[in-house]
Amino acid sequence: MFKKTYDWIDERLGVTPIWRDIADHDVPPHVNPANKMSAFVYCFGGLTFLIIVTQILSGMFLAMYYVPDIVNAYRSVQYITDEVLLGQIVRGMHFWGASLVIIMMFLHMLRVFFTGSYKAPRELNWVVGVLIFFVVMGFGFTGYLLPWDQKAYWATAVGAQIAESVPFVGKYIKTLLIGGDVLGALTLTRFFAIHVFFLPAGLLGLLGLHFIMIRKQGIAGPL
Repeated sequence: MFKKTYDWIDERLGVTPIWRDIADHDVPPHVNPANKMSAFVYCFGGLTFLIIVTQILSGMFLAMYYVPDIVNAYRSVQYITDEVLLGQIVRGMHFWGASLVIIMMFLHMLRVFFTGSYKAPRELNWVVGVLIFFVVMGFGFTGYLLPWDQKAYWATAVGAQIAESVPFVGKYIKTLLIGGDVLGALTLTRFFAIHVFFLPAGLLGLLGLHFIMIRKQGIAGPL
């Protein structure tokens, strides 16, 4: 039954050549598992992507129970942690993954920098990677407020003050973020919308460009 279903889809969409092209793609010698240290540092990008996928999946499940308003946000987080089946594990994965993805991305960028992989013809891919890093930082900043506890509230207040200190446009950035003069219901709603709609859209678009350029240009050689 599965083979007939696959053949039916393959006949209409030509799936086999696509996944065979991916599966049969040669790995450069310096990324060969035989060279354990070299292969390890070249896995930082893949590990970062794996954590991003984990963050997306865990975030989707958390969004089923989270309520983005100042009355029920903290209660909904408590409900997820204490009463939802495996809720504490899923929230823990999302919480710790938020820090781990930044660490892994930083290590990946260090590897790219020290091996000179940002040089021609891969300059544009480096720029896209830096933009991805900023988007991931945005995930961390906007997600930090969502539990709506004291720590999250005052940390976001400090972040808003830092944004306000930007020359010329700081005032407008702060107003855009918090939706007024003080943190409140509109701030939480905006952060939630940015966290689950705007940033994911930007991230997926940038990741698509990143992977297309990697496939077109290939993996850079060793140092």
